[in-house]
Amino acid sequence: MYDNGGVIKYLGSKRRLLPVLGDLFTRSRASTALDLFTGTTRVAQEFKRRGGTVTAVDCARYSEVFARCWIETSASDIDQAELTDALLHLSALPGEPGYFTETFCEQSRFFQPKNGARVDAIRDAIERDFSGSPLYPILLTSLILAADRVDSTTGMHMAYLKQWAPRAHRDLELRAPALVEGSGSAVRGDALELAPTLGSFDLAYLDPPYNQHRYFTNYHIFETLVAWDRPEHYGVACKRIDSRDGATKSMFNSKKDMPTALAETVAAIDAEVLVLSYNDESWVEREQLVAMCDRFQTVRMLAFDSRRYIGAQIGVYNPNGALVGEVSHVRNKEWVVVAGPRTAVTRMTKPFMSERERVGAR
Repeated sequence: MYDNGGVIKYLGSKRRLLPVLGDLFTRSRASTALDLFTGTTRVAQEFKRRGGTVTAVDCARYSEVFARCWIETSASDIDQAELTDALLHLSALPGEPGYFTETFCEQSRFFQPKNGARVDAIRDAIERDFSGSPLYPILLTSLILAADRVDSTTGMHMAYLKQWAPRAHRDLELRAPALVEGSGSAVRGDALELAPTLGSFDLAYLDPPYNQHRYFTNYHIFETLVAWDRPEHYGVACKRIDSRDGATKSMFNSKKDMPTALAETVAAIDAEVLVLSYNDESWVEREQLVAMCDRFQTVRMLAFDSRRYIGAQIGVYNPNGALVGEVSHVRNKEWVVVAGPRTAVTRMTKPFMSERERVGAR
């Protein structure tokens, strides 16, 4: 069975904006693209499907694996029969409880023990039998997606549900990720440090973090699943002990530092056209975003109504699981800033400017 473009449940996912971002890329007539905060690589995949040579960058280990699977690997370079055989082999392995089961099924309750034991066995086998193989990132991506489909959370790893989610009772199932034809590259590292070193692009897309919640801790289980380093952990959610290290923290998660970090990153990127997505609940006002792009000839901002992430819709709970407050709103505005040469920006945004409120342009 194929996982047709499936990605993990992800905070800040651009699934609803994907058609817009894809159309902006096509209308830009770009050949090369940079996705600097690539996350699940959903947007990078769309650019690649539309013919772009994409460089996908993120600081997360799991994101690098996704980028090696979906961006760096071309579908025609993989022997599908070999991939199918590898998945069948891994799927047939009996469960063998280890660190993953003990930590995330017994000391915490993110997964049913039956699935944790299978994750332990499959992950050990991937490392033992496929390390260094072109199949390695594909098989590891398959395992991450399989685990995500049977977890018991609202989508992040900061906490698990008080009662088992219905999907947690299902059996773990490996599926072949739907690979994308074309070329690209995966880079892991800090966006601010890497921005001046990545080279020149026709189009650069930025989707920076929106608040203080770090992806390193939001998805710490996937970090551990990729690193497979059996780290010490702390708290009810069994977060990695290195979550407390300054080296795992980003300026983009600091209300004080984020605006400066973003402005410096935008200034350092070498791209003819810049597309930046953000929203109206975040730390930077739309006027600031436009000002950051003032080195470009033309800047336009599009606004799209969007439903907030599910965790922001179910109410406010205390550590004991009791409802203690209600959410103030369930929808927000997603902003898409488009900056570059006047001709290109006009061509890219024209279809949307007639349908959506024009909230800023020059």
